Amino acid sequence: MTTKPETPVLAIENYSLDYDTASGVFHALKNIDLSVHRGEILGLVGESGSGKTSLAWSIMRYLPKNAREPSGRILLSGENLLEKTDAQIEAFRGRRISMVFQDPSTSLNPTLSLGTQLAEVLVRHRGLTRQQAWKEGEAMLDRVGLKTPAAMMNRMPHEASGGEKQRVVIASAFACNPECIIFDEPTTALDVITSCQILDLFVELQAETGVASLYISHDLALVSRTASRVAVIRRGDIVEQGAVRDIFANPQQDYTRELIAAVPDPARRLVGDIVVDTDKPLVRVENVSVHYGRKPFLAALTGRATERVAGNNAISLSINPGEILGIVGESGSGKSTLAKAMTGLNRFEGKIWFDGREIRSLGDMDNAYRKDVQIIFQHPDASLNPRQKISEILSRPLKLFGDASHLDQKVGDMLEQVRLPRTHAQRYPHQLSGGEKQRVAIARAFASKPKLVICDEITSALDVSVQASIVQLLLELQKASGTAYLFITHDLNLIRQIAHRIAVMYRGNLVEITPAADIDSQDRAEYTRRLIEAVPRAAGQYL
Repeated sequence: MTTKPETPVLAIENYSLDYDTASGVFHALKNIDLSVHRGEILGLVGESGSGKTSLAWSIMRYLPKNAREPSGRILLSGENLLEKTDAQIEAFRGRRISMVFQDPSTSLNPTLSLGTQLAEVLVRHRGLTRQQAWKEGEAMLDRVGLKTPAAMMNRMPHEASGGEKQRVVIASAFACNPECIIFDEPTTALDVITSCQILDLFVELQAETGVASLYISHDLALVSRTASRVAVIRRGDIVEQGAVRDIFANPQQDYTRELIAAVPDPARRLVGDIVVDTDKPLVRVENVSVHYGRKPFLAALTGRATERVAGNNAISLSINPGEILGIVGESGSGKSTLAKAMTGLNRFEGKIWFDGREIRSLGDMDNAYRKDVQIIFQHPDASLNPRQKISEILSRPLKLFGDASHLDQKVGDMLEQVRLPRTHAQRYPHQLSGGEKQRVAIARAFASKPKLVICDEITSALDVSVQASIVQLLLELQKASGTAYLFITHDLNLIRQIAHRIAVMYRGNLVEITPAADIDSQDRAEYTRRLIEAVPRAAGQYL
């Protein structure tokens, strides 16, 4: 007697998606065939723009008016979602199918308490009274590992950390025991320790409930840690799919091999040793502290003591000429706070010695200092003026710090230096991809020929292949110019590839500084060992 195969919870059959645009039809998805069974986690990986999120929107039926579906079906437990009315889809969402988004801050209403938003789901889809829903909400928050669920129910989103907000979103997704949950890059915005905790929580809840899960990510290491099967998507096509072990151990397609090769592997060092002259560092930070908050007016009048929030506590470190010093630590550890102090964006106490010059305050950071010390931010969208063409953005530092003659020629040279065509000078930031915008930000930082460039999480929002190309570009620029880097990141696998030394920070304090090769030594501080343990290994190391 043969056993009838189980019907997939989610089945996508020969599905295609087009968008009508001003320049013609864009084929976002092409003849997609995927299935996810009960209790299974299917990973979907690919670069930015490959169609991962478009597929998620199609499943959730969140499509814009210019979307067209020329072929295929999307089945939830055998029911074709393409044939459902808007009212039926609204009844499905949250109850039978849920989604956890990349950034929890955009998933939560900033004007409503966390408890109100969670209870709303329970009232609508499970028919509970408001009082029952509030009590069940507390139980759900306890289930997802929040230590004070009752207090958390009454908090507003801005009063919770990124990890706490993502736990609330996950609680909401699991609240109605849905048949299928889509996870769209759920840990991208989180630090390494919080990401590890969120992934462990997801795997635990998934095993308990038997929900079918589609896990979307550009991080192959995370997918190999969570999923049993994986599908690789490129430009709207599924190029191959199968068991995680088979795909990562023996990929059949060149594109899959390129993705796997781009995953940071700490065993593959990308820089050589540096000859350190400890007597003449380029930068020496001495007992630098940063505090947030000003003394209230009445407290100043009465002399009443007030407590300020410490972003950095007496940090001391040095950076040598041509050295790459990595700084790691979870969110809130003070990494970016220190970077902003060194670039004049935060007031600080203590001293910064730069190339023999003493910097005691923001007033000491003259044009010469600002020319020599540049910073590249995490999100180029926030640092590139959307109203200016690339030519205007790149010509500004030339006018401020260099020779303003022959600007068009120099801007073109800068673009070619970061592997972009000269024609990009006439584009606006919104006309570039994320990787291209970050290359423009790098070109702007190097326009003044700086001695130190601070890189603040500049690869965290990029997929693995684009990240690899950006890192390679930075190393080439450093080799050509001798520039030193202060490289802030959550990605310990990456920083172990490129840094000479690594500084570890925790809650505003410098825990330790160690050679990159010794970061996983048993002699390291307890917090450093916790960071290393939380790091997802390279994809092939799970096999």
